[in-house]
Amino acid sequence: MTSDTAPPHGAPLAAALAAGTVVLDGGMSNQLESAGHDLSDELWSARLLAERPEAITEAHLAYFEAGANVAITSSYQATFEGFARRGIAREEAARLLALSVELAREAARQARDKGGAHPLWVAASVGPYGAMLADGSEYRGRYGLSVEELERFHRPRLEVLAAAGPDVLALETVPDADEAQALLRGVRGLGVPAWLSYTVDGGRTRAGQPLDEAFALAADVDEVIAVGVNCCAPEDVDAAVATAARVTGKPVVVYPNSGEVWDARARAWNGRSTFTPEQVLGWRESGARLIGGCCRVGPRAVASIARTLGTS
Repeated sequence: MTSDTAPPHGAPLAAALAAGTVVLDGGMSNQLESAGHDLSDELWSARLLAERPEAITEAHLAYFEAGANVAITSSYQATFEGFARRGIAREEAARLLALSVELAREAARQARDKGGAHPLWVAASVGPYGAMLADGSEYRGRYGLSVEELERFHRPRLEVLAAAGPDVLALETVPDADEAQALLRGVRGLGVPAWLSYTVDGGRTRAGQPLDEAFALAADVDEVIAVGVNCCAPEDVDAAVATAARVTGKPVVVYPNSGEVWDARARAWNGRSTFTPEQVLGWRESGARLIGGCCRVGPRAVASIARTLGTS
């Protein structure tokens, strides 16, 4: 991170955001795939929590060594329902969710042991309901469920992840303001701060709601320390940052995809990358304080982001 008065190791992330810019990591899945791991099943990277946990630690460490201050855990697609479909009982599923936080903590310890000097934090990923369905519906929203039903889905996982002791809960890739409302209800009373990050298409959520209305849901929620966008095209970020900052008055979190497009049916990325490290300077000027990358943004790009922002 960069600031005139950087908080010490272990300081709350909210204090760091008040002091300067914090660099997020990049895509977990692309880093695991580049290391040779097959993620072609419904659990995606969460499958490795059970089968190859050391691979997840290695992926986190690669981002910390590249200059990231925050590791986002591999729990995005880890849910009680998804694990149950694979025959994993509820108690074991809870253990795996908590393990996702422990693995990121272990990577932070290893980074410090190797001489890393900047503060490091762990964000527990809470993906949308659509991620559990594994059919691309996290890019559509509108699941046919009420806010109350979505809250009942999310709350048990939120409780387990919060109890594991992350620095922040990352309510991420949220396609729908209704689901955001459910998640914001779900974090109440857990004692862990959160950020809320929508996936967007132009100036609207993926479900079609105006972003100013969607961001406004978090404006008065004390648990929320940042609001923004992720898993979207880099071209959609500029307007979203300005809107999030204006509507909420909170620090903005931004971590777009590379610019390539995900084909859910073919389970493949198409197109070319349009994300350049130079874009992050404009985002910071507009209010972004948590800045990194999502799908197809790897350690090399994160290192460029850190250099551009002056945090490395």
